Amino acid sequence: MTMTIERKLLEILVCPVTKLSVSLLNEERLVQLNQLIDSGEVQSMDGTTLENRLAQALITVNGSIIYPVEDNIPVMLENSSISTHQLAQW
Repeated sequence: MTMTIERKLLEILVCPVTKLSVSLLNEERLVQLNQLIDSGEVQSMDGTTLENRLAQALITVNGSIIYPVEDNIPVMLENSSISTHQLAQW
């Protein structure tokens, strides 16, 4: 069962790198991201290739950085984030 992040939390969260606000990654983009993860095409900022699909994710308002959400907890760490610049046709 996928839970959603509380609205109040989303209102105060910002990207630690850009200081931009974040929102939930929509379902269509999440599906695209997971397809790229399945094909081994996605790396986190620390260079680790992602192997596990994401149930949820947050994205900066400018669409440049994605943060995974694990067990309904946003992982707002730069090393764990995903740059969308590496994603084909994003």
